[in-house]
Amino acid sequence: MLEVALDEARTGLAEGGIPIGAALFTVDGTLLGRGHNRRVQEQDPSLHGETDAFRRSGRRRSYRDTVMVTTLAPCWYCSGLVRQFGIPKVVVGESVNFAGGIEWLRQCDIEVVDLASAECIELLAGFISAHPKLWHEDIGQP
Repeated sequence: MLEVALDEARTGLAEGGIPIGAALFTVDGTLLGRGHNRRVQEQDPSLHGETDAFRRSGRRRSYRDTVMVTTLAPCWYCSGLVRQFGIPKVVVGESVNFAGGIEWLRQCDIEVVDLASAECIELLAGFISAHPKLWHEDIGQP
């Protein structure tokens, strides 16, 4: 499942954006939607990887049988999306470059699995090193 999110992150990077990808699956592994951070490409501050994947998953009566997979720990905005729609599990590629809201999700009884993927860590670290200003603007820090 992480490979789908990584493919999306690579696509975002190739488009000139921030390499963060995500995908929403059912618990049995059926892909519902995939997406990537398009904040730079679309000039849309709400278009994070998780929200893109969620929007592309289609409308469902319930999300209680889903898993959000993302290359980077979800920010507070995306953590709120997970909480709001009752997604019970989040698989995170890495939380080294950004810890996001994973501890809050855990406090809300959402299962968070942090894979500490070297590939995810290196992909974003390379981007941050090459584009520090863009990265800090993306996460809302000066």
